[in-house]
Amino acid sequence: MNLAFYTQTFRLGFANLRLHKLRSFLTTLGIIFGVLSVITMVAIGEGGKQQTLKAVAQLGATNVILRTVAPPENTRLQSRQSRTSIYGLKRLDLDAVQEASRNGNIPFMEQIVPVRDSEQMVVRGEIRANCNPVATTPEFFDVAHLQLSQGRLLTPTDMEQQRAVCVLSAAVAQQLFGAQSPLEDVIRIGGRLFEVVGVLQPVGLAGGKGSSLTGRDLNRDLYFPLTTSALFFSDTIVRRTGSTYERKQIELSEVYIRVDTAEHVEAVAAALGRMLELRHTDTQDFSVIVPRELLNQADATQRTFNLIMGGIASLSLLVGGIGIMNISLASVTERTREIGVRRALGARRQHIILQFLIETTTLSVAGGLIGVLGGIVVSLSVEWLSQGSFPTSITLWSVVLSFCISAGVGIIFGLYPAIVAAHKDPIQALRHD
Repeated sequence: MNLAFYTQTFRLGFANLRLHKLRSFLTTLGIIFGVLSVITMVAIGEGGKQQTLKAVAQLGATNVILRTVAPPENTRLQSRQSRTSIYGLKRLDLDAVQEASRNGNIPFMEQIVPVRDSEQMVVRGEIRANCNPVATTPEFFDVAHLQLSQGRLLTPTDMEQQRAVCVLSAAVAQQLFGAQSPLEDVIRIGGRLFEVVGVLQPVGLAGGKGSSLTGRDLNRDLYFPLTTSALFFSDTIVRRTGSTYERKQIELSEVYIRVDTAEHVEAVAAALGRMLELRHTDTQDFSVIVPRELLNQADATQRTFNLIMGGIASLSLLVGGIGIMNISLASVTERTREIGVRRALGARRQHIILQFLIETTTLSVAGGLIGVLGGIVVSLSVEWLSQGSFPTSITLWSVVLSFCISAGVGIIFGLYPAIVAAHKDPIQALRHD
Protein backbone atom coordinates (compact mmCIF):
# COMPACT_ATOMS: atom_id res chain seq x y z
CA MET A 1 0.00 0.00 0.00
CA ASN A 2 1.50 3.29 -1.10
CA LEU A 3 0.84 6.88 -0.17
CA ALA A 4 -1.60 7.38 -3.05
CA PHE A 5 -3.72 4.52 -1.74
CA TYR A 6 -3.86 5.97 1.77
CA THR A 7 -4.74 9.37 0.37
CA GLN A 8 -7.54 7.94 -1.76
CA THR A 9 -8.87 5.89 1.17
CA PHE A 10 -8.98 8.93 3.43
CA ARG A 11 -10.78 10.91 0.75
CA LEU A 12 -13.40 8.18 0.34
CA GLY A 13 -13.94 8.06 4.09
CA PHE A 14 -14.36 11.80 4.46
CA ALA A 15 -16.60 11.96 1.40
CA ASN A 16 -18.94 9.37 2.86
CA LEU A 17 -19.14 11.26 6.15
CA ARG A 18 -19.94 14.49 4.31
CA LEU A 19 -22.79 12.78 2.49
CA HIS A 20 -24.49 12.11 5.84
CA LYS A 21 -23.62 15.21 7.87
CA LEU A 22 -26.54 15.02 10.31
CA ARG A 23 -26.10 11.31 10.92
CA SER A 24 -22.37 11.80 11.47
CA PHE A 25 -23.02 14.60 13.96
CA LEU A 26 -25.63 12.62 15.89
CA THR A 27 -23.26 9.66 15.99
CA THR A 28 -20.57 11.76 17.66
CA LEU A 29 -22.88 13.21 20.35
CA GLY A 30 -22.19 10.36 22.75
CA ILE A 31 -18.45 10.91 22.41
CA ILE A 32 -18.83 14.68 22.74
CA PHE A 33 -20.84 14.50 25.96
CA GLY A 34 -18.66 11.74 27.36
CA VAL A 35 -15.44 13.71 26.93
CA LEU A 36 -17.14 16.93 28.08
CA SER A 37 -18.46 15.32 31.27
CA VAL A 38 -15.14 13.65 32.12
CA ILE A 39 -13.21 16.92 31.84
CA THR A 40 -15.87 18.90 33.73
CA MET A 41 -16.22 16.42 36.60
CA VAL A 42 -12.46 16.11 37.05
CA ALA A 43 -12.09 19.91 36.90
CA ILE A 44 -14.70 20.38 39.64
CA GLY A 45 -13.08 17.71 41.80
CA GLU A 46 -9.59 19.09 41.28
CA GLY A 47 -10.83 22.60 42.03
CA GLY A 48 -12.22 21.40 45.35
CA LYS A 49 -8.92 19.70 46.12
CA GLN A 50 -6.94 22.87 45.37
CA GLN A 51 -9.30 24.86 47.60
CA THR A 52 -8.65 22.36 50.40
CA LEU A 53 -4.90 22.68 49.88
CA LYS A 54 -5.15 26.47 50.20
CA ALA A 55 -7.25 26.12 53.33
CA VAL A 56 -4.73 23.81 54.98
CA ALA A 57 -1.88 26.09 53.94
CA GLN A 58 -3.75 28.97 55.61
CA LEU A 59 -4.36 26.97 58.77
CA GLY A 60 -0.78 25.74 58.74
CA ALA A 61 0.34 22.32 57.56
CA THR A 62 2.67 22.18 60.59
CA ASN A 63 0.02 23.19 63.13
CA VAL A 64 -1.74 21.09 65.73
CA ILE A 65 -4.92 22.50 67.26
CA LEU A 66 -6.19 21.45 70.67
CA ARG A 67 -9.88 22.35 70.94
CA THR A 68 -12.50 22.35 73.66
CA VAL A 69 -15.56 20.32 72.73
CA ALA A 70 -18.82 19.97 74.60
CA PRO A 71 -19.11 16.48 76.09
CA PRO A 72 -22.44 14.65 76.46
CA GLU A 73 -24.75 16.40 78.93
CA ASN A 74 -24.67 13.58 81.45
CA THR A 75 -20.86 13.55 81.63
CA ARG A 76 -20.30 17.27 82.20
CA LEU A 77 -18.84 18.42 85.49
CA GLN A 78 -21.28 20.79 87.16
CA SER A 79 -21.13 23.17 90.08
CA ARG A 80 -23.85 22.17 92.58
CA GLN A 81 -24.65 25.74 93.53
CA SER A 82 -24.97 27.40 90.11
CA ARG A 83 -25.53 24.35 87.89
CA THR A 84 -22.78 25.62 85.65
CA SER A 85 -21.35 23.19 83.08
CA ILE A 86 -17.58 23.04 83.51
CA TYR A 87 -15.53 21.43 80.77
CA GLY A 88 -12.80 21.94 78.20
CA LEU A 89 -9.15 22.91 78.18
CA LYS A 90 -7.76 24.48 81.34
CA ARG A 91 -4.97 26.94 81.90
CA LEU A 92 -3.22 24.12 83.78
CA ASP A 93 -3.37 22.09 80.54
CA LEU A 94 -1.64 24.97 78.75
CA ASP A 95 1.01 25.08 81.48
CA ALA A 96 1.53 21.33 81.12
CA VAL A 97 1.99 21.61 77.34
CA GLN A 98 4.47 24.46 77.77
CA GLU A 99 6.36 22.49 80.43
CA ALA A 100 6.49 19.40 78.19
CA SER A 101 8.02 21.57 75.47
CA ARG A 102 10.60 23.10 77.81
CA ASN A 103 11.79 19.84 79.37
CA GLY A 104 11.79 17.95 76.06
CA ASN A 105 9.12 15.39 76.96
CA ILE A 106 7.26 16.45 73.81
CA PRO A 107 9.88 17.99 71.51
CA PHE A 108 9.55 19.81 68.17
CA MET A 109 6.99 22.39 69.38
CA GLU A 110 8.07 25.88 68.32
CA GLN A 111 5.10 28.05 69.35
CA ILE A 112 2.20 27.46 71.74
CA VAL A 113 -0.64 29.97 71.50
CA PRO A 114 -3.77 29.96 73.71
CA VAL A 115 -7.11 31.10 72.31
CA ARG A 116 -10.35 31.87 74.13
CA ASP A 117 -13.69 32.56 72.42
CA SER A 118 -15.26 35.19 74.66
CA GLU A 119 -18.72 34.80 73.04
CA GLN A 120 -19.49 38.45 73.77
CA MET A 121 -21.71 40.74 71.72
CA VAL A 122 -19.87 43.12 69.36
CA VAL A 123 -21.61 46.37 68.43
CA ARG A 124 -20.86 49.78 66.98
CA GLY A 125 -23.67 52.19 67.63
CA GLU A 126 -26.78 50.40 66.43
CA ILE A 127 -24.87 47.92 64.29
CA ARG A 128 -24.33 44.43 65.67
CA ALA A 129 -21.63 42.32 64.08
CA ASN A 130 -22.04 38.67 63.27
CA CYS A 131 -18.61 37.69 64.51
CA ASN A 132 -16.66 35.85 67.15
CA PRO A 133 -14.51 37.98 69.52
CA VAL A 134 -11.37 35.99 70.27
CA ALA A 135 -8.90 36.61 73.08
CA THR A 136 -5.37 35.49 72.24
CA THR A 137 -1.70 36.51 72.18
CA PRO A 138 0.31 38.38 69.51
CA GLU A 139 1.84 35.10 68.29
CA PHE A 140 -1.52 33.88 66.99
CA PHE A 141 -1.31 35.95 63.80
CA ASP A 142 1.97 34.30 62.84
CA VAL A 143 0.80 30.78 63.66
CA ALA A 144 -2.50 31.21 61.78
CA HIS A 145 -0.79 32.97 58.83
CA LEU A 146 -2.93 36.11 59.11
CA GLN A 147 -1.71 39.14 57.19
CA LEU A 148 -2.21 42.78 58.17
CA SER A 149 -4.09 45.14 55.85
CA GLN A 150 -4.23 48.36 57.91
CA GLY A 151 -2.84 49.59 61.23
CA ARG A 152 -0.98 47.16 63.46
CA LEU A 153 -1.33 43.80 65.15
CA LEU A 154 -1.50 43.08 68.87
CA THR A 155 1.81 43.59 70.70
CA PRO A 156 3.42 42.28 73.90
CA THR A 157 2.88 45.74 75.38
CA ASP A 158 -0.86 45.36 74.81
CA MET A 159 -0.68 42.13 76.76
CA GLU A 160 1.39 43.53 79.61
CA GLN A 161 -0.75 46.64 80.06
CA GLN A 162 -4.05 44.84 79.44
CA ARG A 163 -5.02 47.39 76.82
CA ALA A 164 -8.57 47.50 75.43
CA VAL A 165 -7.52 47.26 71.79
CA CYS A 166 -8.61 44.92 69.03
CA VAL A 167 -7.80 43.80 65.48
CA LEU A 168 -10.68 43.14 63.09
CA SER A 169 -10.90 40.62 60.31
CA ALA A 170 -11.84 42.04 56.91
CA ALA A 171 -15.45 40.81 57.05
CA VAL A 172 -16.05 42.24 60.54
CA ALA A 173 -14.57 45.60 59.52
CA GLN A 174 -16.92 45.65 56.54
CA GLN A 175 -19.93 44.85 58.72
CA LEU A 176 -19.23 47.54 61.31
CA PHE A 177 -17.64 50.33 59.28
CA GLY A 178 -18.47 49.71 55.64
CA ALA A 179 -16.15 51.79 53.45
CA GLN A 180 -14.92 53.90 56.38
CA SER A 181 -11.55 53.36 58.00
CA PRO A 182 -12.01 51.73 61.42
CA LEU A 183 -8.58 52.67 62.74
CA GLU A 184 -8.62 54.57 66.05
CA ASP A 185 -12.41 54.24 66.18
CA VAL A 186 -14.08 52.36 69.03
CA ILE A 187 -16.49 49.44 69.28
CA ARG A 188 -18.12 47.66 72.21
CA ILE A 189 -17.28 44.08 73.09
CA GLY A 190 -19.53 42.81 75.85
CA GLY A 191 -20.35 46.40 76.78
CA ARG A 192 -16.67 47.40 77.09
CA LEU A 193 -15.09 49.99 74.82
CA PHE A 194 -12.24 48.76 72.60
CA GLU A 195 -10.12 50.79 70.21
CA VAL A 196 -9.59 49.32 66.73
CA VAL A 197 -5.86 49.28 65.98
CA GLY A 198 -5.71 47.03 62.92
CA VAL A 199 -7.57 45.29 60.12
CA LEU A 200 -6.55 41.97 58.57
CA GLN A 201 -6.47 40.95 54.95
CA PRO A 202 -9.23 38.57 53.81
CA VAL A 203 -8.33 34.90 53.95
CA GLY A 204 -9.57 32.21 51.62
CA LEU A 205 -11.54 30.30 54.22
CA ALA A 206 -14.82 32.18 54.42
CA GLY A 207 -17.62 29.66 54.43
CA GLY A 208 -15.33 27.21 52.66
CA LYS A 209 -12.89 24.40 53.32
CA GLY A 210 -11.12 26.06 56.22
CA SER A 211 -14.36 26.44 58.12
CA SER A 212 -15.40 22.87 57.43
CA LEU A 213 -11.98 21.48 58.31
CA THR A 214 -11.59 23.13 61.71
CA GLY A 215 -14.96 24.64 62.54
CA ARG A 216 -13.56 28.19 62.51
CA ASP A 217 -14.01 30.87 59.87
CA LEU A 218 -11.08 33.22 60.35
CA ASN A 219 -12.86 35.88 58.30
CA ARG A 220 -15.45 36.21 61.08
CA ASP A 221 -13.04 36.63 63.99
CA LEU A 222 -12.08 39.69 66.02
CA TYR A 223 -8.93 39.59 68.16
CA PHE A 224 -8.02 41.29 71.45
CA PRO A 225 -5.42 40.57 74.18
CA LEU A 226 -5.92 37.48 76.35
CA THR A 227 -4.93 39.44 79.45
CA THR A 228 -7.60 42.04 78.72
CA SER A 229 -10.17 39.25 78.50
CA ALA A 230 -9.12 38.08 81.97
CA LEU A 231 -9.56 41.66 83.24
CA PHE A 232 -12.99 42.35 81.73
CA PHE A 233 -14.68 38.99 81.29
CA SER A 234 -15.02 35.91 83.46
CA ASP A 235 -14.69 32.30 82.34
CA THR A 236 -18.42 31.81 82.86
CA ILE A 237 -20.59 32.34 79.79
CA VAL A 238 -24.35 32.72 80.07
CA ARG A 239 -26.50 32.31 76.98
CA ARG A 240 -30.27 32.66 76.70
CA THR A 241 -32.14 31.62 73.57
CA GLY A 242 -35.89 32.00 74.05
CA SER A 243 -36.79 29.74 76.93
CA THR A 244 -33.44 27.96 76.80
CA TYR A 245 -30.86 28.88 79.42
CA GLU A 246 -27.24 27.76 79.25
CA ARG A 247 -24.46 28.51 81.70
CA LYS A 248 -21.00 27.14 81.07
CA GLN A 249 -17.46 27.70 82.30
CA ILE A 250 -14.61 27.34 79.81
CA GLU A 251 -11.10 28.57 80.47
CA LEU A 252 -9.57 28.06 77.00
CA SER A 253 -11.26 27.35 73.70
CA GLU A 254 -8.19 26.31 71.73
CA VAL A 255 -4.43 26.00 71.85
CA TYR A 256 -2.57 26.42 68.56
CA ILE A 257 0.77 24.63 68.41
CA ARG A 258 3.29 25.08 65.62
CA VAL A 259 5.58 22.10 65.02
CA ASP A 260 9.03 22.54 63.48
CA THR A 261 8.44 20.28 60.43
CA ALA A 262 5.48 18.55 58.82
CA GLU A 263 7.08 15.15 59.48
CA HIS A 264 6.75 15.63 63.25
CA VAL A 265 3.14 16.84 63.25
CA GLU A 266 1.40 13.50 63.72
CA ALA A 267 3.83 12.34 66.41
CA VAL A 268 3.38 15.58 68.39
CA ALA A 269 -0.40 15.39 67.99
CA ALA A 270 -0.45 11.81 69.27
CA ALA A 271 1.73 12.72 72.28
CA LEU A 272 -0.46 15.71 73.15
CA GLY A 273 -3.58 13.58 72.84
CA ARG A 274 -2.19 11.00 75.29
CA MET A 275 -1.17 13.69 77.75
CA LEU A 276 -4.60 15.33 77.72
CA GLU A 277 -6.35 11.98 78.06
CA LEU A 278 -4.45 11.42 81.30
CA ARG A 279 -5.48 14.87 82.53
CA HIS A 280 -9.13 14.58 81.44
CA THR A 281 -10.09 11.15 82.71
CA ASP A 282 -13.64 12.08 83.69
CA THR A 283 -14.89 13.09 80.25
CA GLN A 284 -13.71 13.52 76.67
CA ASP A 285 -14.06 17.31 76.46
CA PHE A 286 -11.27 18.07 73.97
CA SER A 287 -10.20 17.16 70.45
CA VAL A 288 -6.86 17.18 68.66
CA ILE A 289 -7.11 18.62 65.14
CA VAL A 290 -4.36 18.11 62.61
CA PRO A 291 -4.96 20.09 59.38
CA ARG A 292 -2.44 17.90 57.56
CA GLU A 293 -4.36 14.78 58.58
CA LEU A 294 -7.65 16.37 57.57
CA LEU A 295 -6.11 17.14 54.19
CA ASN A 296 -5.28 13.47 53.70
CA GLN A 297 -8.87 12.53 54.54
CA ALA A 298 -10.25 15.17 52.20
CA ASP A 299 -7.85 14.05 49.47
CA ALA A 300 -8.99 10.42 49.82
CA THR A 301 -12.62 11.52 49.64
CA GLN A 302 -11.86 13.62 46.58
CA ARG A 303 -10.18 10.68 44.84
CA THR A 304 -13.26 8.55 45.48
CA PHE A 305 -15.47 11.33 44.10
CA ASN A 306 -13.30 11.63 40.98
CA LEU A 307 -13.40 7.86 40.47
CA ILE A 308 -17.19 7.70 40.74
CA MET A 309 -17.79 10.75 38.57
CA GLY A 310 -15.22 9.56 36.04
CA GLY A 311 -16.92 6.17 35.89
CA ILE A 312 -20.33 7.75 35.33
CA ALA A 313 -18.95 10.05 32.66
CA SER A 314 -17.18 7.13 30.97
CA LEU A 315 -20.55 5.48 30.44
CA SER A 316 -21.30 8.28 27.97
CA LEU A 317 -18.19 7.27 26.02
CA LEU A 318 -19.36 3.66 26.07
CA VAL A 319 -22.80 4.68 24.81
CA GLY A 320 -21.13 6.82 22.15
CA GLY A 321 -19.04 3.84 21.06
CA ILE A 322 -22.12 1.65 20.78
CA GLY A 323 -23.73 4.37 18.69
CA ILE A 324 -20.75 4.42 16.35
CA MET A 325 -20.93 0.63 16.03
CA ASN A 326 -24.64 0.68 15.20
CA ILE A 327 -24.29 3.39 12.58
CA SER A 328 -21.28 1.64 11.08
CA LEU A 329 -23.18 -1.64 10.81
CA ALA A 330 -26.03 0.19 9.10
CA SER A 331 -23.51 1.83 6.77
CA VAL A 332 -22.03 -1.58 5.91
CA THR A 333 -25.47 -2.79 4.87
CA GLU A 334 -26.11 0.34 2.80
CA ARG A 335 -22.75 0.11 1.04
CA THR A 336 -22.66 -3.62 0.38
CA ARG A 337 -22.65 -3.10 -3.39
CA GLU A 338 -19.81 -0.55 -3.08
CA ILE A 339 -17.82 -3.11 -1.09
CA GLY A 340 -18.42 -5.71 -3.81
CA VAL A 341 -17.23 -3.32 -6.51
CA ARG A 342 -14.05 -2.48 -4.62
CA ARG A 343 -13.31 -6.15 -3.99
CA ALA A 344 -13.92 -6.94 -7.64
CA LEU A 345 -11.46 -4.22 -8.62
CA GLY A 346 -8.74 -5.78 -6.47
CA ALA A 347 -9.22 -4.30 -2.99
CA ARG A 348 -8.20 -6.68 -0.24
CA ARG A 349 -9.92 -7.25 3.08
CA GLN A 350 -7.44 -5.05 4.96
CA HIS A 351 -8.24 -2.22 2.53
CA ILE A 352 -11.97 -2.45 3.36
CA ILE A 353 -11.20 -2.63 7.09
CA LEU A 354 -8.99 0.44 6.84
CA GLN A 355 -11.65 2.43 5.00
CA PHE A 356 -14.31 1.82 7.65
CA LEU A 357 -11.85 2.34 10.51
CA ILE A 358 -10.90 5.71 9.04
CA GLU A 359 -14.55 6.76 9.11
CA THR A 360 -15.25 5.61 12.67
CA THR A 361 -11.96 7.00 13.97
CA THR A 362 -12.63 10.33 12.27
CA LEU A 363 -16.03 10.51 13.97
CA SER A 364 -14.60 9.71 17.40
CA VAL A 365 -11.61 12.06 17.04
CA ALA A 366 -13.86 14.90 15.88
CA GLY A 367 -16.23 14.19 18.77
CA GLY A 368 -13.28 14.11 21.15
CA LEU A 369 -11.98 17.48 19.98
CA ILE A 370 -15.41 19.08 20.28
CA GLY A 371 -15.85 17.44 23.71
CA VAL A 372 -12.49 18.78 24.91
CA LEU A 373 -13.41 22.30 23.84
CA GLY A 374 -16.85 21.96 25.41
CA GLY A 375 -15.42 20.56 28.66
CA ILE A 376 -13.03 23.50 29.01
CA VAL A 377 -15.81 26.00 28.33
CA VAL A 378 -18.26 24.34 30.75
CA SER A 379 -15.59 24.04 33.48
CA LEU A 380 -14.75 27.73 33.26
CA SER A 381 -18.45 28.60 33.14
CA VAL A 382 -19.17 26.64 36.34
CA GLU A 383 -16.63 28.67 38.30
CA TRP A 384 -17.79 31.94 36.75
CA LEU A 385 -21.51 31.32 37.27
CA SER A 386 -20.98 30.16 40.87
CA GLN A 387 -18.79 33.24 41.52
CA GLY A 388 -16.02 31.07 42.91
CA SER A 389 -18.24 28.89 45.15
CA PHE A 390 -17.37 25.90 42.95
CA PRO A 391 -13.79 26.50 41.81
CA THR A 392 -12.57 24.38 38.91
CA SER A 393 -9.10 23.36 37.84
CA ILE A 394 -8.69 21.85 34.37
CA THR A 395 -5.99 19.17 34.42
CA LEU A 396 -3.91 18.19 31.40
CA TRP A 397 -4.19 14.48 32.19
CA SER A 398 -8.01 14.54 32.08
CA VAL A 399 -7.96 16.28 28.69
CA VAL A 400 -5.38 13.92 27.18
CA LEU A 401 -6.89 10.78 28.72
CA SER A 402 -10.46 11.54 27.68
CA PHE A 403 -9.36 12.42 24.14
CA CYS A 404 -7.27 9.26 23.81
CA ILE A 405 -10.17 7.15 25.08
CA SER A 406 -12.51 8.80 22.58
CA ALA A 407 -10.09 8.01 19.75
CA GLY A 408 -9.75 4.46 21.03
CA VAL A 409 -13.52 4.09 21.11
CA GLY A 410 -13.66 4.80 17.38
CA ILE A 411 -11.10 2.10 16.68
CA ILE A 412 -12.50 -0.53 19.05
CA PHE A 413 -16.18 -0.10 18.23
CA GLY A 414 -15.50 0.45 14.54
CA LEU A 415 -13.41 -2.68 14.19
CA TYR A 416 -16.27 -5.17 14.24
CA PRO A 417 -18.33 -3.44 11.51
CA ALA A 418 -15.15 -3.09 9.44
CA ILE A 419 -14.43 -6.83 9.75
CA VAL A 420 -18.03 -7.63 8.85
CA ALA A 421 -17.68 -5.47 5.74
CA ALA A 422 -14.34 -7.00 4.77
CA HIS A 423 -15.65 -10.59 5.04
CA LYS A 424 -18.62 -10.11 2.73
CA ASP A 425 -18.53 -12.34 -0.27
CA PRO A 426 -17.65 -10.14 -3.31
CA ILE A 427 -20.10 -11.94 -5.65
CA GLN A 428 -22.98 -11.74 -3.19
CA ALA A 429 -22.08 -8.09 -2.51
CA LEU A 430 -22.24 -7.25 -6.24
CA ARG A 431 -25.68 -8.86 -6.46
CA HIS A 432 -26.95 -6.87 -3.44
CA ASP A 433 -29.68 -4.43 -4.39
